[in-house]
Amino acid sequence: MGASTQPWPQVPVGNKDHTSAAVVIIGAGISGMCMAIDLIKRNQCHNFIIVEKSSGVGGTWNDNKYPGCCCDVWSMLYSYSFEQNPDWTREYPGQEEILNYLQNVAHKYKLYKYIRFNTSVESAVWDAAASRWKIDVRVTGGKDAEFNPAYTIEADFLVSAVGQLNQPMYPEIEGLGDFKGKVVHSARWDWSYSTEGKRIGVIGNGATAAQIIPEILPASASVTIYQRSPNWVIPRLDGTISSLRQFIYRYLPPIRWRIRALQMDFRESFHSAIFDPSSAFADQIREWCAAALRAQLPGREDLWEKLTPDYSPGCKRVIISDDYYPALANPKAALETQPIIRVTETGVEVSNPAAEGGTTHHEHDMLVLATGFRTVEFLSPISITGAAARPLHDIWRGGASALYGTTVPDLPNFGLFYGPNTNLGHNSIVLMIEAQSRYLNALVAAVLDARARGRPLGIVPSTEKTATFNARMQDTLNKSSFADPKCGSWYKNEDGKITNNWSGTVVEYQELLERVDWDDFEVLGDGGGRRRAASKVVFGGGRTETRVGRVREETVVSNVGLVVGGLGVLAVGAAWIWRGRVARRLGL
Repeated sequence: MGASTQPWPQVPVGNKDHTSAAVVIIGAGISGMCMAIDLIKRNQCHNFIIVEKSSGVGGTWNDNKYPGCCCDVWSMLYSYSFEQNPDWTREYPGQEEILNYLQNVAHKYKLYKYIRFNTSVESAVWDAAASRWKIDVRVTGGKDAEFNPAYTIEADFLVSAVGQLNQPMYPEIEGLGDFKGKVVHSARWDWSYSTEGKRIGVIGNGATAAQIIPEILPASASVTIYQRSPNWVIPRLDGTISSLRQFIYRYLPPIRWRIRALQMDFRESFHSAIFDPSSAFADQIREWCAAALRAQLPGREDLWEKLTPDYSPGCKRVIISDDYYPALANPKAALETQPIIRVTETGVEVSNPAAEGGTTHHEHDMLVLATGFRTVEFLSPISITGAAARPLHDIWRGGASALYGTTVPDLPNFGLFYGPNTNLGHNSIVLMIEAQSRYLNALVAAVLDARARGRPLGIVPSTEKTATFNARMQDTLNKSSFADPKCGSWYKNEDGKITNNWSGTVVEYQELLERVDWDDFEVLGDGGGRRRAASKVVFGGGRTETRVGRVREETVVSNVGLVVGGLGVLAVGAAWIWRGRVARRLGL
């Protein structure tokens, strides 16, 4: 069947309809790619565009290329369930290997033809009369910008897949702009600059710094780590994956599935450790950290105290590392815990009441800003204006929130990946993303169906349902480790509201999103006026729910049960074969 005779959503966007699409996805990282693949598989929709501000796929794994960059989730678990990789070379994957995996997925599913690279979204405005989004984009690629440096795309559904870790956070430190040496943010690493023989200052001591410091220390003249507060650090136990294991994972997939399920189980059990400060697992983290300090920094009681947190495990992200403490034991490394006063042209000045003048100055050739991202400013710096011309910053005036972390009141036909309260401190975010993709694709299906029937609509989550869901979740979060007042983290906004983290386990979230309850949603009237219950309108009316299912990756049968069951199958098979042989010998 020729493309011209296919139903509208199945026809890819071409030259003539360059500025119109059924769906626009912002971002070509793990979330954006997952949404695109599900659009094709679940909705047979090819009429979509992915706009990506960078020059390649991968999202955060394309942006973060600093020394030592890697994932703190097992490689087997940090991949799509439908596209598991048997060829990981390490237990914990490095940035380049993850990026290569994502590039291979993009090639396999032929996603490149849908992506417009070097294209950033400036703003998006809901057009109530047309029930469509008008998305203003800017082209940053030199040659591409010669065709048209800026234009507007109209779409029936808009998906944000920009995530939480995309806008670098630059610290507000007096004099930072006056420093005459090299300044790099970890998410904007300059590999053309050599760290050989350099005196380096690292501002920040979180997960990123813990990966960078052991890598840059050997070649440097010195590394000074500026720490505001210590972190809980537990062993990583990383290692290579042998060619034999890779062979088994590739040619015996059930073994790979089982290992992934066991890893899922363990990481789910980790939830109590980072959520409940009085749990046995939280105490285990305290013990692991104390043991590592004494084993890897022997005799350094001065550092033990400085590196031991006084807040609950999980209040900030627990660092998983085998080489951070050993790096601090190196004579070239120095841990500075006094507050930074200012950055000078040649280094960093810190408070020191014991010194003459009350300060100490550290000379540096290079400053590394391992200061994370602007995590609570979801969708920044994109300007979003929804129904009744209501801007997103007004909707989120009290802190970002969404229904199940995926849809926002007054933003019709709009979906979020890795949105408010969907971050994890204990498991793989990919498991959350796949649940969100299934859910959002069900919403897209309703919008496409209405457009195909000539009755376009705008679907929004109920304000009341959204408020009830978030109030219940915040009540749970306020009793968790995340709310510990002794620490600040990127999980909270300035008012202390926990806007980033999910309150439960992955399985609980997957079960929450395994069906779309259409009574959770409303449909805007003509011109955006009176709203009706979505269950009375979508798919011609009368549909109360759409079941999308979920990926069941946790173990259902115990290892003992699996072995016994396998032996039982073998016994039945052997009995059947034996019965046949006996029957033949007896001439039966």
